[in-house]
Amino acid sequence: MSEIIKLHGLKKNFGKVQALSDVTFTVNPGEVVGFIGPNGAGKSTTIRALLGIIKRDAGEAKIFGKDVWKDSLDIHKRISYVPGDVSLWGSLTGGEIIDLFLKLHGGGNKQKRDYLIERFELDPKKKAKGYSKGNRQKVGLIAALSVDSDLYIFDEPTSGLDPLMEAVFQEEVAKIKETGKAILLSSHILSEVERLADKVVIIRQGRIVETGTLDELRHLTRSTITLATEGDVAEIAAVNGVHDFEQTDDQATFSADNQHINDILQEATKLGVKRFEAVPPTLEDLFMRHYEG
Repeated sequence: MSEIIKLHGLKKNFGKVQALSDVTFTVNPGEVVGFIGPNGAGKSTTIRALLGIIKRDAGEAKIFGKDVWKDSLDIHKRISYVPGDVSLWGSLTGGEIIDLFLKLHGGGNKQKRDYLIERFELDPKKKAKGYSKGNRQKVGLIAALSVDSDLYIFDEPTSGLDPLMEAVFQEEVAKIKETGKAILLSSHILSEVERLADKVVIIRQGRIVETGTLDELRHLTRSTITLATEGDVAEIAAVNGVHDFEQTDDQATFSADNQHINDILQEATKLGVKRFEAVPPTLEDLFMRHYEG
């Protein structure tokens, strides 16, 4: 099937500042793509360009095979979007705003709306001017998730939510994923992305620095090994691919290059293995690889 989102060579300048440079990635049907990077890396600028809010300076940007700038009205009929800071009409209640969003979109499932209001523990009768940031986010999320869209774009959607509500959001996104919908999830919560994403796109200073599944990217960094042996475990420190070796009695903890795991296992077997644990690198490890220092 053709890509839901296709970005190729996307560039955007604000005066002399180059915000985006050669941003290229795709989102396929039924795929959750985690879009990560620190503040100022270009995530929100990319998303605004995708939504047709700002005009790109160069490159290709398509959703459903249509140009995001020229065909934005047609595209918006089939997508749901939640920004990182939802602005609301203060004189309206949360319930009224949700219904207005659904009416503006032209669709929406009222049963799903009521279910989500209960799940997110939102008081729909309270005026929006009395809402906290977290409750404003809930209004945006409930409205977006109540619509049966072909593409969901979330830009830091759980900003301001407590951990319990973050978990509710993750569960609802997982349900959408099961129905085969495409999702672009920009988030600073790496555990959230790691749980939900099929593919990860890491952006740094307006450029894409890594793209791939977590399994594909994990070869780029090291696993953490805990090893206990009958013989002198200190001998493992000399094996190729072993780094940051620390020993306590007959047990050692160290990081290991994944291509050398087999060599380490062979040497450990000669010493008599009592315990061997290997923890693959997390998304945070992969992320920090590009940002530390």
